[in-house]
Amino acid sequence: MYTSSWCASVLGLGFLVLPALVAAVPLPATGRTLSRKGAVVLPFIKHKHSRGLLARDGDDDGDVLGGSVGLGDSADLFYTVAVTVGNSTTAVNLDTGSSDLWVMSTDCHTTQCQASAAQPFDVTKTFRPTGNTVTLKYGDSVTGTHASGPVGRDTVTLAALTMENQPLAAVNDTDNSAVSNGGAGILGLGFPGQSFVQAAAINAEFTNTQGTDTFIEQTGNSGPLVSRLIMADMIDEPLFAITLQRDTIDVSGVGQITIGQLPEGVDNSSITWVPVRLYDAADGGVAAPSFAPSEVYPLRWEVELDGVYLDGKKLPDSKQQANGIKTPSLSALIDTGNSLIRGPSDVVNDILTKVSPSFAADPTAQPILPCDAGHNLTFQIGGKFFPVDPRDFVSQNAQGDATNCVANNVVSTDPPGVGALFSWNLGDPFLKSNMVVFYYGNLTHPSVDPPRMGFLSLVPQNADELLDQAVEEAQKSGGSFETKMDSAPTASSLITEDEASTAASSQPTSTTSLPSTNVAANQDSITSSASAPAQSATQSQTTSGSLSHRLPDGHGAWSLFLLPTLALLGSLCIL
Repeated sequence: MYTSSWCASVLGLGFLVLPALVAAVPLPATGRTLSRKGAVVLPFIKHKHSRGLLARDGDDDGDVLGGSVGLGDSADLFYTVAVTVGNSTTAVNLDTGSSDLWVMSTDCHTTQCQASAAQPFDVTKTFRPTGNTVTLKYGDSVTGTHASGPVGRDTVTLAALTMENQPLAAVNDTDNSAVSNGGAGILGLGFPGQSFVQAAAINAEFTNTQGTDTFIEQTGNSGPLVSRLIMADMIDEPLFAITLQRDTIDVSGVGQITIGQLPEGVDNSSITWVPVRLYDAADGGVAAPSFAPSEVYPLRWEVELDGVYLDGKKLPDSKQQANGIKTPSLSALIDTGNSLIRGPSDVVNDILTKVSPSFAADPTAQPILPCDAGHNLTFQIGGKFFPVDPRDFVSQNAQGDATNCVANNVVSTDPPGVGALFSWNLGDPFLKSNMVVFYYGNLTHPSVDPPRMGFLSLVPQNADELLDQAVEEAQKSGGSFETKMDSAPTASSLITEDEASTAASSQPTSTTSLPSTNVAANQDSITSSASAPAQSATQSQTTSGSLSHRLPDGHGAWSLFLLPTLALLGSLCIL
């Protein structure tokens, strides 16, 4: 089962210097909205002649403004979207828990690569290697996988959005299930600070990088795909929104990703907006630059939780010991690359004890429970409640048995630590039940336009009844629940300016106004009060050959610009 979650274990000496960042003009936050269609909907480009746009073959009648591709799914475990890299079109996992794009190459011969039916990337044609390689690590201390290979550049297209010279890793060695569940890699949607591919590409090009100056300065040229779209002003708003379809227990819902604007028909007033947690240097974040000493930067798509509830009753806070930090955090990473709900071991055990008589009697036993029990696990965010649909709380334990299910979508994970302050990781079960909006804000000056996340519950009032119906239908049909597999289509439906003008004149325009910047007033509630110690700049050397990601997770990719002393810091996961 693929889980792109997290772990951070600092085994070495402590953190080095992270000096000045480069300033940038605040990005615009408004743009036109046109009607859209499709499963994964790409935004309409604001500028008629924006560079990097994908033109339709043999058709010069109007500029391409947007398009759509399908969102694939493998048994509610692995959600994919088709991308074109060079001349190869293949499906990659959507992952908000990481920042890097990688694809399985024709040079990969591991068991997982050989078993994959996905189209591998041919590195002999359009791929331009930089000379550096990366090793990316995924999972927590229990589930861990890797993906490694050369870093290079190529043209990458996601529907109608095309970015030339996009850095990516052409993976030739991996045991990650991203290549065995209907896909051939990962599309990381996280912040630039966690992009190790970006760091490798920049280190290959620049010989004397000073601190993090070059890293930030080159984000527009070498950063993650969506970050580059934002820096190039190619999308209307610096955001994307995700909902996931349900393909097991009760097939339903519509999986969709929109980039650059809110989904069709979704009004901003219906969304609960909360700040993204910011990481100061003491907690493993990016040190404030000398020219902006008050700036604190985001590291992950993480938000604070007000509380966690089971069947309407608030669960006690976790007592587990944190790693390297004083106080464990009640916060959550929102992670599309994680197929589960992961939380503190003591709280998870409490949940399973309450719902499963077998687990209550023997904590080593499977948490078996009646399929129609209809339990409600709910997370309070921004003062409002966002439940996990009871249809996503349980799984079928054995084929032919629709009476006894298992609560295996909620599992324990590592405690909070430096660089990974969250105690919960809310994966696909949460995202099937809630639409989530990921707003980057200003990538270089977060205080100007803070990053934030928006939540909208999709759980119907009669969710318990729908579960009962699904159980009843499964029992009548031999004891097997409805299930299906969606393949990510490899063709894009593009919209030209002429077509959009016609559609706009005949269809209503959706409301996509974003939250006002008064959200920044809540920023202090998620910013650590610990002040970063005074630090001096340290110059690093450009590396060639293998560039390992066995770095202190707290500093993400920024750490690659420090001295080789980083090799003394221990192995950890990057998500």
